[in-house]
Order: sequence, then C-alpha cells, then structure tokens
Amino acid sequence: MESVQNIQLGGMPWYSRLTPKHWNTLKGAFLGWIFDGYEALALVIVLSPLLHSVLTQQQAASKPFYAGLVIGITLLGWGVGGLVGGVLADYIGRKRMMMWSVFLYAVLTGLTAFADSIATLCLLRFLTGLAMGSEWSTGIALVAETWPKEARAKGAGFLQSGFGWGTLIAALAWYILTLIDPFGAENWRVMFVLGALPAFFVLYIRRSMDESEEWITAIRNKEWGATEASSEKGGKRPFTLKQVFSEREAVRRILLTSLLSVVSIAGWWAVSSWLPTYTRAIAAAEGSSPHWASYVSFFYTGGAIVAYMLSGFIADALGRRWFLFLTFAGSLAVTVLVYGYVSTVAQMLVLAPINGFFTLGCAFAWLAIYPVELFNTSVRSTAVGFVFNSARLIAWCFPIAAGVMIKAFGGIAPTALAFGSIYAIGLIVPWFLPETVER
Repeated sequence: MESVQNIQLGGMPWYSRLTPKHWNTLKGAFLGWIFDGYEALALVIVLSPLLHSVLTQQQAASKPFYAGLVIGITLLGWGVGGLVGGVLADYIGRKRMMMWSVFLYAVLTGLTAFADSIATLCLLRFLTGLAMGSEWSTGIALVAETWPKEARAKGAGFLQSGFGWGTLIAALAWYILTLIDPFGAENWRVMFVLGALPAFFVLYIRRSMDESEEWITAIRNKEWGATEASSEKGGKRPFTLKQVFSEREAVRRILLTSLLSVVSIAGWWAVSSWLPTYTRAIAAAEGSSPHWASYVSFFYTGGAIVAYMLSGFIADALGRRWFLFLTFAGSLAVTVLVYGYVSTVAQMLVLAPINGFFTLGCAFAWLAIYPVELFNTSVRSTAVGFVFNSARLIAWCFPIAAGVMIKAFGGIAPTALAFGSIYAIGLIVPWFLPETVER
C-alpha cells in the first residue's frame, strides 16, 4: 500500500507537483459529482409535492411509507448500478464508464418529470439510480490514479465537494421555483427537467479528460493483486470482484470499510434526509414561514461544503482513523442535539451547518479519500464501487423502515434518534483498519 505523505516535499507546498492536466481531471470528476448531488437532493426536497401529485387518495393515507419507498428504490438502483459500473470501469476504463453513466442518468432524470403514478415513479427512480451509481467510483479512481500522493486526499475532498455544490444548486433552484411558482403544485417537474442538462456534459468528458495512465499500465503489465500484500501478476486476468474476495487482507478491508459506508449512508438517508420535512413541521407549529426549510437546507449544505473542502487537510493532519472516529462522533452528537433538543426554527438554523459538516460532509468525504488507498489499481474501481454501493443494497430499506416507524412512533424525532444510534458503530470500526498516513 502506497503511504500518503503528511508533510511538504522538501519544503514545497502540497500542490507544487500539480499540473493543468491534474486540475482538468479533477474538474471533470467534480462536475459529474455536482450533477449527482443535485439529483439526490432534488428528490428529497420535492418529495412532498411529488407524492401529492402521483399518489391516489387511498395511497396518500400512507404518505411516509411511500416517501421512504421512493428514496429506498433510488438507493437500491444506485447500489446495483454502482457495483456493476465499478466492475466495468476496471475493464473498459474510467473515462468511458463515466460518459455512459452521466448520459443515462441525465436522460432518466428528465423522464422522471413525466411520472404520473407511484409505480412509474419508482421504476424511473430505480433506473436513474442504476445509471447514477458508477459515476462516483470512476471519478474517484481517476483522481486517485492521476494526482500525486501528497495532494491526493485534498483532491478527493475537493471532488467530493461537488456533491455539496450540487445539493446547494438544487436547494436554490427549488427556492426560486417556490417564490415565482410558475406551475403551482407541479413545480417539482421542473426540477427533474433541469436534471436532464448534464447529458451535454458528456461532450466535455469526451474532449477534455484523459484515461488513467496508471490503470492502462496496470492492465498492460497484468498486475492483478488486490492489495500491496499480493504479488499476483501475469496470466489470465481474474474477475475483479472475485479477486477482491480471494485475498484475506482485501476481504478484511472491504468488509470493514463497507460497514462504515453503511453507517454513513443509512445515517444520512434515514435521518438527515428528513431534515426539511422536520423543519417544516416545526415552522408550522410555531406559525413561521415554510421557507425556513429552504434556509435550513442552505445552511446545512454550506456546512457540508466546508467539510468537503477541509476534509483532505484534516485527514492528512490527523490520520485516516482519527478522522473517521471524529466524523462519526460528531454525527452522533449533532443528531441527538437536532432531534432531541431543537424546538424552534432559529435553533435549527444554528445547528444546520454543524449538522451538515458532520453527517453529509465528513461522513461522505472519507469515502472519497480512504478506500482508494487500500486497494491496487486493477481492482480499485471494483473495490471502491463495492464499498460505496453495496452499502446502498443494505441501506435502501432504511428510509422505508423510517417511513413506517414515523407513523408508528408518532413523529420524525424519535425515529431519527433511533436510527441515529448507528453512528456509534463508526467509533469502533476505524481502529481495525490500517493507517495510510506516513508519520
């Protein structure tokens, strides 16, 4: 395993070896992740009016269940697509896989605007998630394989910030739509039409981004080992997913990081994704404007973006394991504060950026920084895709369960506190993983 330096090289700053080509690669992956972020939050913030349009009167009586179902189906598709796309990227290349992923999920997002029933909506959400799944792992692999090691964690953090900027754009777009109200109860359809625009980004990927030379070299030299502990080289190439699960150390790493991935993803989708709805309920109870939900979303996303931008620097300074521990400790603490003690929209606004910093920022930034350092090039996209997306195959049921529990428990707060306890797992698991920062 290649160690990551936490010091300046010969007194030179961390960015001294970066060239325009490095920044161009980051830009392409960054923009792709912006679109993913937009798509993910767009679904969350329009969920209530969307369901109002597509549910029958009888179905509307179980609205929390259907809300969880739509989110869960999206996650399921995202998980399956990410697993398949991660494997394909190790065979056909990172660039080609990213092109197809962006194009297909953009088209399918646009088609979601025409959904007229819960069945059609769920089908389109599954297909959109299927197409979206592989974009992240290909972008992360590209940056990890092109950026110099002393800058890699910073670049990964910058890339991950694209998700935050995408969610911010989604929140802003919805805020503007609610202000001008062009289509009334059908405004949500505009959000998905806008989500089709990334299809044109494929032209940029095709013309401006290069394939990973490290990946090309590894394939040419037939370097098949999953981790630095393996010396497997030459001969017929093993199936990448089988290779990852054939080496004992690789299995240990992938299972532990996948468990932490479940914590991050289930924690967000089962807890923080309910934040706008919870804020609207608090605002209604105190007679405040429903726009407070948008304000909270802005501050929440702002906190996440700050975390993304700083995460590489923090992870290099503290080491990967301490970064993980503090990430999940902060996520657990802020979940208890938000859902256990907040009773006014003003309090929610104060805690929103702190909440975003931990539960969306740091809790997802580590996925971009750490797993790529644990696996070799020929299986990297497969391994990283598995870590990030297999969690969705488990976590997809959490939003559905949350929807059922909200109805059973009588509110979002007790449900969020119950699911939020999952962050405690993140306080233990990091210490069983190798440290990749050189001291």
